[in-house]
Amino acid sequence: MGSGSTELKAEYQDKEQESGSKNRYIVLVLVLTGVLMAVLDGSVVSIALPTITEHFRVSIAESQMIMTAYLVTITSLLLIFGKVAERVGKARLFMLGLALFTSSSLACGISTSLEMLVLCRIFQATGGAMMFSISAAIIFLAFPKSEQGRAMGYIGSTVAIGSILGPTLGGFIVDLLGWSYIFLINVPIGIVQLLLSARYLRIEETRSKSLEVDWIGGLTLIALIVSMMTFLGQLSYGFAPTPPILLLALIFVLSFFGFIINESRQKSPLLDLSIFRYRMFVLPSISMILFFVANLMITVLGPFYFEGVRGYTASQVGLIFLIVPAITVFGAPLTGAVYDRHQFRYLAALGMSIMALSMIALGFLAMGVTTDIRQLLICFVFIGLGAAFFQSPNNTELMRALPVSKINIASSFTATIRNLGMALGVSLSGLLVSLQMAQAGYYGTISDAGPAILASSISRVMMIAGGLCIISAIVAIYRGSKIKQ
Repeated sequence: MGSGSTELKAEYQDKEQESGSKNRYIVLVLVLTGVLMAVLDGSVVSIALPTITEHFRVSIAESQMIMTAYLVTITSLLLIFGKVAERVGKARLFMLGLALFTSSSLACGISTSLEMLVLCRIFQATGGAMMFSISAAIIFLAFPKSEQGRAMGYIGSTVAIGSILGPTLGGFIVDLLGWSYIFLINVPIGIVQLLLSARYLRIEETRSKSLEVDWIGGLTLIALIVSMMTFLGQLSYGFAPTPPILLLALIFVLSFFGFIINESRQKSPLLDLSIFRYRMFVLPSISMILFFVANLMITVLGPFYFEGVRGYTASQVGLIFLIVPAITVFGAPLTGAVYDRHQFRYLAALGMSIMALSMIALGFLAMGVTTDIRQLLICFVFIGLGAAFFQSPNNTELMRALPVSKINIASSFTATIRNLGMALGVSLSGLLVSLQMAQAGYYGTISDAGPAILASSISRVMMIAGGLCIISAIVAIYRGSKIKQ
């Protein structure tokens, strides 16, 4: 994406564009609405997952594919569509993505089987990746230099708002209208947005004369991620070396080495492998991916615990899962300001340590089916505080670790590993809870499991999530010891 960045700078230098697009605020609303829809559909399903699992009478290992397929698809395609936009055009690609996202949302809502729903989610995620990959570039081009910083800040706020609205909105929609409407609600919004985009989404941009995409790298990346997630899904049925498991393991190994070899030889690779020479970039990346894996394990399994063990409704569960993102949204900017002023090297490690202790405590308390709910809510409060302490320092250290010339790849790579961590969290939660229930002698669906088995199985996985946070904290402590005063 380096060439794309150069084009953007050249446009502003050559044209001396000071006023920006006259419809820039309309463009901003249109783009942020698309980003919000894509973010919401990545998180809103977690609250509806117990209802969908019961509706199709499937196991959690099968139903979690609804989330995994979405996250894996977006993760695989972000880098590719960033390149495609240089030839197709950013505004055109955004509208194509919006059209695909809207139509596939309709298909998701009328799905009659789990297989159909998962397939439609893949198409929906493809549209989401088309929008998400170039949303920042569109906003950048639409605004003058004097307003670009503020405009770009709205993207981060929109992602945070989507994280807050997802669980709460999902819970109320499921209770009032049914699970299918978490997808169908996108349709009228998408249609209106398409009509407005056709009229107002106009930006000045320079398109490449040819499409230069590392297709081999893209295909091997997709094969790598899909085989890894499918492999984890197969393991939830048992660790026996069956032909499908062995085949998936082989595909994963071959695609991994194929991707590395191809990227090392490409003049314009999808992923610049030289970034891994910077230890102070690699260490925050490891902490980040462990953070999202642990978070998603709690996010996926929490609704099954609160609905199946405590008997709460989906809307009540949505309010509980509002706690962590709400604290993070307001707390992260404050901790970021503290870090900018005092440069406390171990702030990220402190945040991870708080999260680790909170998740372990949550798992311990969740073992009891009659535990005071206030004790569980306190754990969620401290998880949110830990996340607020962790994210700003970790993200800042990560972006400062590379030279300015590599800032674009740093941005796209962190977006990719964030989604990968979320996808891994979803897959591992299904795998681990299935294994825990099997050890307890239960092999049925999670919807039919009794409260005692659910509480025992889910609580142990929550503790494992806390263990991942301990590893992340150790990495952050080591990184802090290496940061120069």
